[in-house]
Amino acid sequence: MKYETKAPTGDFDLAVIGAGSAGFSAAITAAEGGKRVALIGHGTIGGTCVNVGCVPSKTMIRAAEALHSAQSAHRFPGLSGEAQVADWSALVVAKDDLVATLRQKKYADLLPGYDGVTYIDEGPAQLVPGGVEVGRRKITAPKVIVATGGRPAVPDILGILEAPTLDSTSLLALDHLPDSLIFLGGGYIGVELAQMMARMGTHVTIVCRSRLLPHTEPEVSEALTATLRAEGLRVLDGATYHAARRDVDRAVLSVTVDGTDRDLTAHRLVLTTGRAPNTKRLGLAEMGVETDARGAIRVGDDMQTTKPGIFAAGDVTDRDQFVYMAAYGAKLASRNAVLGGTERYDNASMPWVVFTDPQVAGVGLTEAQARAAGHDVKTSVLTLDNVPRALAARDTRGLIKLVADAQTDRLLGGVIMAPEGADSVQTLAMALKFGMTTKALGETIFPYLTTVEALKLAAQTFDKDVAKLSCCAG
Repeated sequence: MKYETKAPTGDFDLAVIGAGSAGFSAAITAAEGGKRVALIGHGTIGGTCVNVGCVPSKTMIRAAEALHSAQSAHRFPGLSGEAQVADWSALVVAKDDLVATLRQKKYADLLPGYDGVTYIDEGPAQLVPGGVEVGRRKITAPKVIVATGGRPAVPDILGILEAPTLDSTSLLALDHLPDSLIFLGGGYIGVELAQMMARMGTHVTIVCRSRLLPHTEPEVSEALTATLRAEGLRVLDGATYHAARRDVDRAVLSVTVDGTDRDLTAHRLVLTTGRAPNTKRLGLAEMGVETDARGAIRVGDDMQTTKPGIFAAGDVTDRDQFVYMAAYGAKLASRNAVLGGTERYDNASMPWVVFTDPQVAGVGLTEAQARAAGHDVKTSVLTLDNVPRALAARDTRGLIKLVADAQTDRLLGGVIMAPEGADSVQTLAMALKFGMTTKALGETIFPYLTTVEALKLAAQTFDKDVAKLSCCAG
């Protein structure tokens, strides 16, 4: 790796704008193929996931789970437990230390191993004919990959810019534990962080326009809403936002819920209504690169934009907003751009996870999506009180829903809401990838007293009442 702060000698085969997960994936792929790559920094090296997204949020979520587990010991007869946040600042420092360690180990320290990569971090980058302009000089390259990521979006609500607000980044950087928070939005970021903060001791309200996790199955939304309410969170779904304002040092949000106008007050509003792509000042329009209504770069299945020779990957595009899909898309973009590839983006068996407790994880089509695609659909819904693992753990919160084609019996999708759902969904992803039927899944041998065994039971539920089966009899 060459780290340059002055103009490099010679041209590059590929310029990559952005040094997060997508940017690194693109640069490493091209370098391994013998190409000369200019990796151009955009923000902190490592991007969203390691710095302000996946890593910091998941370690704080795990901390909150440890707290909740101690407080919930009474679900086992004869046990009791207590736990509380003794030092919030120590949690934040530990989180920051983990982020710094992983940023160095998994990003900065990797670059010296790739001689074909020159890392350039000299200011904002802009697309220009023949390459990229960084600062006051031009980086020439026949192919460019834009991987500049995204940032928390600000909803279009009257007064929101004057109200005291936080987003997913600033929430995790607070130097004290707030007494109350209102989360705007019930998507995966909102529900994860809202439950985490409630478990830490903050009074939490979630306000959303439709329902929690609106893109997944309604049965899951209903079950998750019940779970969060049982933990003391206030969930106001089906709400209409009107205005936000500051009242001294508090935030006020005016909404209508169930036909009633309300003013909600809290220490801060937390904006978790989605993310916006980082496309400003890149010169996209001038180069003929089209964006969609939210400003995301439109890409084809080959990850090329509407301008030949310019590719894009990750959260800056109109594709899936997951770090592993960003890295996957960037690898395809790099291969197609400079390694003679003809690969196509395929998310048909892409698993996804929401790190609430219970976790929510899914893959493939929902029932509504399957019907819209023209399938003759059949479904199976199994609650966790039918799963031996959940009964032994004395935690039956959750369910499994499978979607299949009624004519061919082929699995089309499914979702698992369970404490270990994140570690079980890959089995379902593999089943979809290789075209398994519900019958084949139901006849597959699974280890007893595992959460993943619930997939087998859910598959059997298409044809039989699993409550009438003895243990391991299926």
